[in-house]
Amino acid sequence: MPTLQFFGAAQRVTGSMHLVTLESGYKVLVDCGSYLESFSKDFDPFPFHPSEIDLVVLTHAHIDHSGRLPRLLQEGYDGQILCSAPTYELSNLLLYDSLGLQSKHLVRIQNRQYRYMHRQHDLEAILRKSLDLTMDRFVTIGFQQPFVVSEELSITLIPASHLLGAAHVRLEINESGKKKCVVFSGDVGRKNYPLLTDPSPAGEADVVVCESTYGARLHQEQKLAEDLLEEVIRKTCVDKAGRLIIPAFSVGRTQSILYTLFKLHKLGRLPRIKIFTDSSMAEASSKIYEKYAYLLNEEAQQVMKDHGTLFDFEWLTYLKNMRESKAISNYSEPCIIISSSGMMKGGRMDIHLKKNLHNPYCTFLLIGYSAPGTPGYQLQNGASSLRVAGRDIPVAATVIKTDIYSGHADKNGLLEFMQQFSATSLQKVYLVHGEPSGMQELAQELEQQGYSVHCPKEGEAFVH
Repeated sequence: MPTLQFFGAAQRVTGSMHLVTLESGYKVLVDCGSYLESFSKDFDPFPFHPSEIDLVVLTHAHIDHSGRLPRLLQEGYDGQILCSAPTYELSNLLLYDSLGLQSKHLVRIQNRQYRYMHRQHDLEAILRKSLDLTMDRFVTIGFQQPFVVSEELSITLIPASHLLGAAHVRLEINESGKKKCVVFSGDVGRKNYPLLTDPSPAGEADVVVCESTYGARLHQEQKLAEDLLEEVIRKTCVDKAGRLIIPAFSVGRTQSILYTLFKLHKLGRLPRIKIFTDSSMAEASSKIYEKYAYLLNEEAQQVMKDHGTLFDFEWLTYLKNMRESKAISNYSEPCIIISSSGMMKGGRMDIHLKKNLHNPYCTFLLIGYSAPGTPGYQLQNGASSLRVAGRDIPVAATVIKTDIYSGHADKNGLLEFMQQFSATSLQKVYLVHGEPSGMQELAQELEQQGYSVHCPKEGEAFVH
């Protein structure tokens, strides 16, 4: 009988890492993610010996699911990393982009422990070498095509639609003549999301490990994405002749915004203003989306067929580096700036916060989840000032929040995902990847529908 053990995203949102051990001792690790609330936790020892892991399966590319993979190899893992082809390419972007941040944290850890060994430049080179080896371990498999590992195990990736390439993971286990099926939801996407298809059903299962990011929330925005964005642009860039700043993750969220702008442009509904995409990864990510357009929804496929692109038009400029980011701070005409990071913490966003928080002609459009303590979280909750790079800056800019670009299913979407599994035949539902209050609310809803639900603590193990 397989054993499930939960080592990350257990009663917390990030750090996804779940271990399945078969009767034979074969071990499968599903995801190996970073703790976005505290990157220093990424350098804690693993709660198992990485050399004992036989296989890793990656649900999708986001760092809270993939970020600790290089460290896993550093500590002794020498097996394959299975994922979809888009997940491999997007992971390549995201993991290399995180090198600088990881090396900074390592320097701080070493200094705190009074055993300084490497400069940041040297650490970054060490991490890069480890990451090169990590990417060599990736093996891509197609959706809906069982990958037979052995007579006792096969793995199927099913489109989850949270991000290009994102997957539910279905493990079919055959031990001692008994068959078991364990499904990991990964991050469940929402229906009718720009670019992406709706989540696909994962089939019947004995055990489901389900995310609960929005377990206590319902999406509020009722407008179409293009109607909302057109309204905000006109109020900010036309009526006030100001600038619109949209904090957005470079991979996924930025493509959804650019796609909406592209559609508005083709419909003649976009004012003739400059649009700056301020992220080193955004252009490369957009190219990957276009490369795998056949995995997108029917509308996006038709747009790609008709125009040969999903994003590019004459008013759009991709900024390449920090120097160009600083330069647009002095751009005096109305404009739109789409900048990483989505939680408004660090990097190029600091430049835009310092220059624009006090500007009454600026609007910040907040479009996604922000972890507690981040600038995005503070702005969403009505902060009158923000501390940026050691300075307290009063907030005079307009702040608008919308969930229309949230890539997660809300509570109703998660309930609908779970309803594909029969409550009478499903042995257990484990809720992960959420705040404790949201997990409990979702658990209560599921229990009322007849499911047996548990919210595991970190390190808990269960035999099925």
